[in-house]
Amino acid sequence: MPENSTRYVSKQVMKKLGQEYKSLARLNIMVLGKTGVGKSTLINSIFEDKLAETGTGLPVTNDISMITQDDVPLVLYDTPGLELTGENDYDSLLSQVTKLIKDNFEDNIPGNEIHMILYCVSCASHRFEEAEADFLRKVTDAVKAYKVPVIVVLTQAFSREDAARLRQEIGEENLPIAGIVPILAEEYEFDEDLTVKPYGMDDLADMMDEVLPEAVRNTFVALETSNIGLKIKKARVVTNSFTAVAAAAAGLSPIPFVDAAALMPKQIGMLVGITMAFGFPVDNTTVPTLINGTWNAIGKEAWGKSWKSSLFKFVPGPGNVVTGAVAGIITEAVGKTYTNVLADVCRGEVKLEDVNSEGYKDKIHDMFMELVNRSLSKRKETQNG
Repeated sequence: MPENSTRYVSKQVMKKLGQEYKSLARLNIMVLGKTGVGKSTLINSIFEDKLAETGTGLPVTNDISMITQDDVPLVLYDTPGLELTGENDYDSLLSQVTKLIKDNFEDNIPGNEIHMILYCVSCASHRFEEAEADFLRKVTDAVKAYKVPVIVVLTQAFSREDAARLRQEIGEENLPIAGIVPILAEEYEFDEDLTVKPYGMDDLADMMDEVLPEAVRNTFVALETSNIGLKIKKARVVTNSFTAVAAAAAGLSPIPFVDAAALMPKQIGMLVGITMAFGFPVDNTTVPTLINGTWNAIGKEAWGKSWKSSLFKFVPGPGNVVTGAVAGIITEAVGKTYTNVLADVCRGEVKLEDVNSEGYKDKIHDMFMELVNRSLSKRKETQNG
């Protein structure tokens, strides 16, 4: 292990993380719906940066604004609201929406295309007007060549029963859409005795991730804050990938235990990928705190002598080298432990400033050792079976 390995790992993760964030593809989402359906609330609930409130709006047509924020690879195309008559009437907005989508696909500017349309319908209105169904049909028909997925979001769904009825009503229209998701983006208090908790945001995030183009899924997972499970799922994919790489590398050329830090670059790459999935900011506090707390708690264990003999006892091969099996077990445990730490912070189960506390580092240590011992037990069962 290099001297000051924790500092080294932290610096390397920060360096590579900044590079990876800059390489994220820009995600472009169009948000449509009548006035007062809660479009801004929806966006602010999906993306914690509150782009709908804090972003800079640039008019691109009479009724469509492009909202951006510095250093955030996300663009929202927002409309003031679909109206049957008046300034934002049906025909005018239809023309502007379809032209913008076509122009952005055909301008030969990489990453300029619209990746998704979220069409918002308020459950509080208790109805989906035929004009809206017609509007969606004409939009999707006009841009079908570009395969832009459309999700109808039932906002302000205070009553799940009402939401189910409206969902069925819209479903019977047989619209060419990806799906219909009822949500309540924020807690709603009817009176002091009745409060409805938010719901549906995780379902919406799952559907968005499923239908978005592959090129922008990493961006979406990094930016969305409404579905921690989606981030954990992505982190597991990253961990499995790097576990396989580490195991294969050590399998081809076993590494002397004293030189086991040769696997560190692979683990650093894994930590970068996991951090990106959770979308933590690249500042001088957040990521260093997460890395330092985790690595301080498991670094010595990962390569220490205290349990080396027990590890090799269950893994065939010379007792003084890191074989593919050993590298895989260690790398997987590091990745899963770090994922658990980030998930705890996201859920609010531990404060960022407490990650380096002795009590929480003991928890990290225990998580890591449990994962290692579980893998060893499975391997022993396989060998004996």
